[in-house]
Amino acid sequence: MGAVLKEERLFTYADYKAWELAEGERYELIYGTAYAMSGPNTYHQSISGELFRQIANYLYGKPCRVFSAPYDVRLFYEEDESDDTVVQPDILVICDEKKLGSEGCRGAPDLAVEILSPSNSAFEMERKFKLYRQAGIREYWVINPENKSLTVYRFKDGQIVTRTYESKDTVPVDIFPGFDVNLEAVFGDDG
Repeated sequence: MGAVLKEERLFTYADYKAWELAEGERYELIYGTAYAMSGPNTYHQSISGELFRQIANYLYGKPCRVFSAPYDVRLFYEEDESDDTVVQPDILVICDEKKLGSEGCRGAPDLAVEILSPSNSAFEMERKFKLYRQAGIREYWVINPENKSLTVYRFKDGQIVTRTYESKDTVPVDIFPGFDVNLEAVFGDDG
């Protein structure tokens, strides 16, 4: 995901929503800089679909809602649309209904999941880690399809608890006690 110089200036959400994009073209806006996003491959979509299914099944009838990309998350929401950061995690969960806007999420979701692709860089993942933490997210998950692992970052009381799970593990979802994600089903046989 490389920076895109549409113009040599920083952008706001108001600018972002006015862009006329080609079919399938997607961008994230991080501190005013636009970044093009590459399309996901089949395995990425398989992982995303199964994880979404497990979370959606658990949340059925509960107040939290799960969404999948493309879905705009305005991490530092400003009503006047002057905010300059819009991300599109692969999967996100929102438990505060006041954050549900017609355009997407207004503020930090409770859980954000990013599925790595060959175009993701370590620098990009570090930048998103810092963004999500600063915005006040409760859990941030990074899935690596190549080595079939999931790293969970939990932010609580100023502490960061990190744990990596492998393809045969079940992953407890800290924000939903009693709910575990089955990684064997998430990774399947497609890799």
